[in-house]
Amino acid sequence: MAPCVSCFLLAVLISAGCKAIPSSDPKCTEKEGNRTYNCENLGLREIPDTLPNTTEVLEFSFNFLPTIQNTTFSRLINLIFLDLTRSKVKINIDPQSLPRCQINWVHEDTFQSHHQLNTIVLTGNPLIFMAETSLTGPKFLKHLFLTQTGISNLEFIPVHNLENLESLHLGSNHISSINLPENFPTQNLKVLDFQNNAIHYISRKDTNSLEQATNLSLNFNGNDIKGIEPGAFSSKIFQSLKFGGSLNLFIIFKGLQNSTLQSLWLGTFEDTDDQYLTSATFEGLCDMSVESINLQKHRFSDLSSSTFRCFTRVQELDLTAAHLNGLPSGIEGMNSLKKLVLNANSFDQLCQINAASFPSLRDLYIKGNMRKLDLGTRCLEKLENLQKLDLSHSDIEASDCCNLQLKNLRHLQYLNLSYNEPLGLEDQAFKECPQLELLDVAFTHLHVKAPHSPFQNLHLLRVLNLSHCLLDTSNQHLLAGLQDLRHLNLQGNSFQDGSISKTNLLQMVGSLEILILSSCNLLSIDQQAFHGLRNVNHLDLSHNSLTGDSMDALSHLKGLYLNMASNNIRIIPPHLLPALSQQSIINLSHNPLDCTCSNIHFITWYKENLHKLEDSEETTCANPPSLRGVKLSDVKLHCGITGVGIFFIVVFVFLLILLLIFSVKFILRWKYQHI
Repeated sequence: MAPCVSCFLLAVLISAGCKAIPSSDPKCTEKEGNRTYNCENLGLREIPDTLPNTTEVLEFSFNFLPTIQNTTFSRLINLIFLDLTRSKVKINIDPQSLPRCQINWVHEDTFQSHHQLNTIVLTGNPLIFMAETSLTGPKFLKHLFLTQTGISNLEFIPVHNLENLESLHLGSNHISSINLPENFPTQNLKVLDFQNNAIHYISRKDTNSLEQATNLSLNFNGNDIKGIEPGAFSSKIFQSLKFGGSLNLFIIFKGLQNSTLQSLWLGTFEDTDDQYLTSATFEGLCDMSVESINLQKHRFSDLSSSTFRCFTRVQELDLTAAHLNGLPSGIEGMNSLKKLVLNANSFDQLCQINAASFPSLRDLYIKGNMRKLDLGTRCLEKLENLQKLDLSHSDIEASDCCNLQLKNLRHLQYLNLSYNEPLGLEDQAFKECPQLELLDVAFTHLHVKAPHSPFQNLHLLRVLNLSHCLLDTSNQHLLAGLQDLRHLNLQGNSFQDGSISKTNLLQMVGSLEILILSSCNLLSIDQQAFHGLRNVNHLDLSHNSLTGDSMDALSHLKGLYLNMASNNIRIIPPHLLPALSQQSIINLSHNPLDCTCSNIHFITWYKENLHKLEDSEETTCANPPSLRGVKLSDVKLHCGITGVGIFFIVVFVFLLILLLIFSVKFILRWKYQHI
C-alpha cells in the first residue's frame, strides 16, 4: 500500500498545469507596426477605427466602398500608398443585399488631407465619375493605376495635381487614341501603360502630346496596331516600347523609323496566331537606333544571314521560343551584340548557334532547350569575352566535362549547368574558366572521376550550388582549392550514416558565409564538425532529422541566421540555450516540440527571445496531446508544487510519521517480549 501511495504522490508532485493563452486576431492584418496594414477582402464598408492614424500603407481592395469622398480617409493623413483594387464580389453573398461592391464615384477633394500620398490604385473599379479636383492634395503623387476602370477617353482623367506623375497605368480599358488632353503634364512621366486597349492607329498628334516626356516607357501590348503615321516617332527618344501581340511587325518597324530606343519588345503570346517573319519585315530597323529587341515566340521564314542585315547596332537580342533549330552561318556586322537569349528552342548541338558570328557576346542563354543538347567541342571558343553562360534545363549529358566544351572561355564568371543529365567531371574540370565566380549544377548528377577536387583551380569562385547532385560527400578533398567560396548549397546530398563527422569536406572552405545543408537526411552533427567555419552567418539545417543535441556543434558560432525547421527536435537541454542566445534569427518551426516541464527552460527562453524567432506561427507543441498544435508562445506551464500537491505532501508526511511511530512501538514491544 505504501509504495502505491508514494508513486501516486510523486506523480502529483512532478505533474504540470498547462494552458494556452488565447490570441485575438485583428480584422486588418498588421504587416509593419503602426505603418502597413492589409484589409483586403474583409467585407468592410468603411475604414475601421482600429487602424491607427500613423498608417502609411493601406491595402483595402475587394471591400464594399462604392464611393469615396473627402471624409473617407481623412483620419489617415500619413498615407503614402493606397490600394483600392476592386474587381469581384464575394460569391457566397447575395449582391442584392449589399451596396455596390466597386467604386463608381470619386468626389471633390477626396485626398485633400493626404499630402504624402504618392500611389493610388483604383484597378478594377467601373468608374463613372472623377471630379476635377478629386486628386488634389498629394504633393508628390507619382503613381496612378486606372487599369480596368472602363475608361474610353483620356479626357476622363482629371489633370489637376499630376505634375509629379511618373507612371500612369491605363491597361484593359476601351481607349482608342493615346492623344492626351492638351494641358496634361508629362514632364516627369516615365511609364505610360496602354496594354490591352483598342488602339489600332498612332498618329503624329498622339505622340506630340508626349513631347515633354523624356526616356518614356510606352506599353502597347495586346493592341492590334494596324497603322503608324510616318514620322510619328521620328527624332523621339524612348526608354522602351512594347508592341507585344501585334500581327504586322513590318508596320511597327516602318513606323519607328528615325527613332531612338533603349528597348523594343515585339514578342507574341500563346493565344496569338503564329506569324512568319521575313527579311523584309526588318527593313525599317535599318533606319532606327535600338539597343535591345525581343522577338519571343515568333517564327522565321527562310532564315538566312540577310535576315539580320539591319541588326548591326543591336546590343541585346531575345529569340526565346522562336522555333529555331540553328542560326545561319555568315551573319556579318553583329559586333555590337552583347547579350543573346536563345531559350526554349530546338538545337541539337551547341555549335548550331554559330557563335563566331557574335564575337563581342558577353551573355549567352540557352535555357530549356526543347531537345537533348550536345555540348560538342570548342563550339564557343570564339567568344573570348563571354562572362555569363546559362545552359540549364537542356538535357545536357557529358561523360568528360568540361574543358573541351568550354574551351577558351577565360573571362567566364557565371556558369549554369543545373537541371541536366549526368555529367562526369574530370580533374580540374573547369580549367578553361579560371575567372568563374558562380557555378550552378543543381539537380545534375555529378560523377567526380578524379580523387581530387574538380574545382581546385577556381580560386575566385564565390557561389557554388551543388544541391541534389548525388555527391560522394565522404570525399574530403571535393571542395579543395575554393579558398574564396562564400556561398555553398549542398541541399539534398546525403552524408555517410546520416552524420557530419569531425573531419569532413567543409574543412576546405573556411571562408564560407552561407551554408545550406537542408534535406540531407542528417541524424547528427559532431560537436567539432563546423569548427573551421568561423565566418558563417547563415546556416540552413532544415528538413533533416536532427535533435536538440545537434546544436552543440554551433556553440562557437555567433550572429547566425539559423534554420532548424522541420527536424526532430523535441527537447533542447538547458546547457545549449547560451548557444541559441548568441544567434540573430532562429527558425524552429515544424518540430515535434515537447511542451511539458521537462522542457521548461527552453520554453521560458523562447518567450523571452521572441524577437529572434522566425515563423513563430508554425512553432507549435507536439506533446502533450492536450497542447498539440498550440503555438509555443501561447503555452503557460505551472511546474511548481500546486495547492493539491501541498495537501498530498502534508498527508504523506503525516502518514509517514504515523508509520514511523507504529514501527518504533512495534520494535520496542518486540524487544521487550524477547528480553
